[in-house]
Amino acid sequence: MSFDSGVIVDTFPKLLTGAVLTVQLVALSGLGGLALAFPIGIARSSRRPWVRALPWCYIFFFRGTPLLVQLFLVYYGLSQFSSIRHSELLWPYLRDPYWCALIAMSMNTAAYIAEILRGALQAVPRGEIEAAIAVGMSKTQILRRILVPRAVRIGLPAYSNEVILMLKGSALASTITLLELTGMARTIIAETYMPVEIFLAAGACYLAISFLMVRTFKLVENILNRHLRHAR
Repeated sequence: MSFDSGVIVDTFPKLLTGAVLTVQLVALSGLGGLALAFPIGIARSSRRPWVRALPWCYIFFFRGTPLLVQLFLVYYGLSQFSSIRHSELLWPYLRDPYWCALIAMSMNTAAYIAEILRGALQAVPRGEIEAAIAVGMSKTQILRRILVPRAVRIGLPAYSNEVILMLKGSALASTITLLELTGMARTIIAETYMPVEIFLAAGACYLAISFLMVRTFKLVENILNRHLRHAR
């Protein structure tokens, strides 16, 4: 079997189009998941059982079921309800694989980020909270000025790992006809019958995106923790 590098060069623009869609999916679902995760994570860390119950159920479901199943439930499952198919507000979005993938990925990653946030909130040193209480801060001020900023710094490395996992999980979006990087690679393979070359090129694209993400998170982590370097 001969390796044809020329086909990689010829099809790279198409792969790049898929890579752009992959980055867009990961970025938007990451932001959407982060927005969902903050209230879920804060409620999950509450001392009141009735406050923790619903977030626990949400996290248990989305962490306990595969992303592929969640994609199918959103893309194929919701269309089974006539009320959704006849909804002028929901159906234009829920019949589009792009929006279905974005919704499923956002809800999935929100569960993991919420657990990361919960752990980070519980890892904030008790002394900092006691100091905030001593100077007369309210619970809202402690949450906004002490707990959340410290939790973000503590949880950022774990969050960066979750984003990388979400990048790899985005390949499942190809199963609902979305032409992101993996979907585009499969389409090209169906035309060229050269799976080795195309999948190697797609893998190289994933590696490049992962490298850029890791470096970006490392830069953000250094910026957020620069006061620790000055303290040494």
